Order: sequence, then C-alpha cells, then structure tokens
Amino acid sequence: MSTTSYVTDAATLGTGLLLGRLIFGVLMVAHGGQKLFGWLGGYGLAGTAGFFEQLGFRPGRLFVLTASLSEVVSGILIALGLFGPVGPALLLPVMIVAAVSVHWKGGLFAATNGIEVPLLYATGAVVLAFTGYGLFSLDSVLGIDHIWTPALKVAALAVGAVGGVLNLLARRSAAVAATA
Repeated sequence: MSTTSYVTDAATLGTGLLLGRLIFGVLMVAHGGQKLFGWLGGYGLAGTAGFFEQLGFRPGRLFVLTASLSEVVSGILIALGLFGPVGPALLLPVMIVAAVSVHWKGGLFAATNGIEVPLLYATGAVVLAFTGYGLFSLDSVLGIDHIWTPALKVAALAVGAVGGVLNLLARRSAAVAATA
C-alpha cells in the first residue's frame, strides 16, 4: 500500500485563501454593518439593541455595539489577511452567542433559523486561524505571518471562545431582567 500526499504550490493555495478571505470578510463586514448602521436591510443600532434586550443582553446598545464592531473589525482583518488569528478570534464569540441565544432553538438548518449560518462562520474563522492567510495577505507582505505559531493560534481562539461563554453568562433571563 502506497501513501500519497497532496501538495499544492503556494500561489494556488494563496489564491484560494485570498478568494475565501475576501468573500468571508466582506460578508462579515456587511453583517456587522446591518446591526451598526442599518445597512442592507438591517435594523441599525437602536433597532438591534431592542432585540438584544429581548434576548436578555442588557444594556442592549452596548452588546450590539460590541458585537457589530467585532464583526466589522474581524471581517476587515480577515479580508486583508492581517494579524493572523486575531480576526477569527474576534468573530468566534459573536458566533457562539448567536448560535446559542438566537439560533439553537431552530435546530441545525438556516431554513428553520437554526445554527447553520453561525456554525459555518465560526468554522470558517477557526479554519482560517489554523491555516493562515496565505501568500496574498498583508501578514505575508509585512513578513509577520511566521509569528503566528500553533500555540498562539490556539490561545487566540481560546480567548475568543471564553469571550463567547462570558457573554452568554452575562445574559439575563426575561424574568430576571423584568425585576431588575
């Protein structure tokens, strides 16, 4: 039995990562912009703050501002291929909170408002954090892509995951929020 390994050249890999990063990053900026500015059919800061408060995140405006800025900044960093796992680590807590607080009761698929979309975004972020951004990234151009060791990648993602859990712990049930 022979073992075959698959190897691709850096330019092909870099091109694929660039395409994925650009689409992923731009969509994440737009997603955050819906909450922050009301772009593309979003409800803006005030409208989304009311929704967040209904979910138990008080003060809603602060939580929306944090979530939407995290989405916008992570999207920009990912699209540019800058600062390695930082962008994915900023995105991870937002997707954890969205999956648990908004989409969990809908099951798996997006058609039933399930966790599919935040799960895909979170998975994409983790994949990019581990693979790196590739040849056509600012990290590569600036010569800083080598500093993102496996340990730093895991640490950044762990901080992001802990941030998601802490946000969920900060959430108050509707009954508790009504008496506060």
